[in-house]
Amino acid sequence: MTNFDFKNLPVVVAGLGVSGISAARVLNGLGASVTVVDGGSGAGLKARAAELTAQGVAVRLGDGASLPEGTELIVTSPGWAPDSPLFAAAEAAGVPVWGDVELAWRLRKPLPGTGEPAPWLAVTGTNGKTTTVQMLASILTAAGRRTAAVGNVGVSVLDAVLAEEPYDVLAVELSSYQLHWAPSLRPYSAAVLNLAPDHLDWHGSMEAYAADKGRIYEGNVVACVYNLADPATEALVMEADVEEGCRAIGFGLGAPSPSNFGVVDGLLVDRAFVEDRTKNAAELGSVEDVNPPAPHNIANALAAAALARAYGVEPKAVREGLRAFRPDAHRIAEVGTVREVTYIDDSKATNTHAAAASLAAYRPIVWIAGGLAKGATFDDLVQGAAERLRAVVLIGQDRALIREALERHAPDVPVIEAAEGQTGAVAMAEVVRTAASLARSGDTVLLAPACASMDMFTNYGERGDLFAAAVRGLAGTSGE
Repeated sequence: MTNFDFKNLPVVVAGLGVSGISAARVLNGLGASVTVVDGGSGAGLKARAAELTAQGVAVRLGDGASLPEGTELIVTSPGWAPDSPLFAAAEAAGVPVWGDVELAWRLRKPLPGTGEPAPWLAVTGTNGKTTTVQMLASILTAAGRRTAAVGNVGVSVLDAVLAEEPYDVLAVELSSYQLHWAPSLRPYSAAVLNLAPDHLDWHGSMEAYAADKGRIYEGNVVACVYNLADPATEALVMEADVEEGCRAIGFGLGAPSPSNFGVVDGLLVDRAFVEDRTKNAAELGSVEDVNPPAPHNIANALAAAALARAYGVEPKAVREGLRAFRPDAHRIAEVGTVREVTYIDDSKATNTHAAAASLAAYRPIVWIAGGLAKGATFDDLVQGAAERLRAVVLIGQDRALIREALERHAPDVPVIEAAEGQTGAVAMAEVVRTAASLARSGDTVLLAPACASMDMFTNYGERGDLFAAAVRGLAGTSGE
């Protein structure tokens, strides 16, 4: 909490998106003198600008680079890159830059009867953040806590901290962008699920990306949760400045050593938050309680369980929360089975790290891959999955990069390329028919593109929806 006085403070909000509008309204309500800037000037932006102007907020479209005279604070939307001219001007003028998460952190209210604000259990990582935070919220709810999945998912973190009915505890998903602009953030406990190259155009390097992820551990009180299979996450823990007594807690798919979480004979096990952890363990549930029980999702469940246990949740609530959890669409979602072939929609796998997790969960696979590569390379992905592949159907603008990796590391795997120029439903229907023709009884047709979708589809959600529709079309023609 802070005594920061916003009354009449000249504040610039960078970006007229969802988070920018939310920040502008909150700051305006606190009495700040708010100017929203955005480099765009389209009809949609003008409509949003008109709504804010009617509420007394100044809006400047078509110029997101120059710093208005007298500005004393900038609150930025997460997507604005650190090298934006506006921030260079702010640095030269000595003006601080906050993100919406930093603003929310400073606006936290004390809970009735405690004098302290609701603790934040925070999650970041290249992949799995949303699922883990939603699992965590489900576990906390099962434990009888008023909570929500907030931040980069679900409820706005600003809305959560200013809610009329306060939350007991918050499950907070944080992107690397949000962490970059949140210098004061000090979660109660936090987890970094994994680290793989992503958003390097924004951060400038893998080192800078990892450093921003590592900010989530700063000031942790009880537990810094890390991935035993990803040494880079443990390295971030070792570098963090935490509260006295805070512990490093690892999670992994093997039998856990003391102070860690893991799996023993199909059971999820805690050897961290138990009496005499050198000899004892607590059973938290089974892998069958995890939906779906793919290896990377079991790891997500263990990370969520570790954060919940750090907060004091009993083992029974962990099991109940995991059983109650239902994943969002397009995350290793089983669409159906047609002619004894299973179809899986993991359209959310928009980078190689996420696709590798999906490919590791099935065999044999007819893999549908491709789209916008975002600067990624595919040799490690293909090399790791080669023995699982029955065939590959390639789509999208950067398909050649995947084809070349397949030629190098899986030369015997049949590869079919979808027709160029097709988009949307027509393209996906043809892709699914092609995949079906390559699959055999017992195979899995897996949409895990390892790429972004915008070259052929509106977003990954539409890509997944059209995949599911095409599979239903197959089922209709098969008589099933």
